[in-house]
Amino acid sequence: MKTVSDILAKKGTEILSISPTVTVIDAVKAMAQQKVGALLVLEAGKLRGIVSEQDYTRKVILTCLNAEHMLVQDIMTRQVVVTRPDQPVQEVMAIMTERRIRHLPVMHNGELVGLVSIGDLVKEIISEQQFIIAQLENYIHG
Repeated sequence: MKTVSDILAKKGTEILSISPTVTVIDAVKAMAQQKVGALLVLEAGKLRGIVSEQDYTRKVILTCLNAEHMLVQDIMTRQVVVTRPDQPVQEVMAIMTERRIRHLPVMHNGELVGLVSIGDLVKEIISEQQFIIAQLENYIHG
């Protein structure tokens, strides 16, 4: 069974982050520039939260607040759900589906080692299923 570390081995461990004291508009611009839906909020190298397009939509746009004057710390999700590198992909998918979240920081021994998205998990599951189908076809025809 594939694990989170298998995903990180393929996609890499680059962590896109932002400071909690950056303006929300700058965070949204950074997400757009990097083509990502969320940024980890780090302060002094420690995970303090996560800010996503969903946070921006629900906490700024829908409440008609001004993103140029708000800080990331004002809208970020502070209680971040995390995963471990050894956690199975299917288990992580269930957590993300149940909690309705799209991004999970990966922590190992208290250290941030990566980030996985729901897209990363779906891609891995599809890849694994395609491999199984190919093996079954080879068995049937072989």
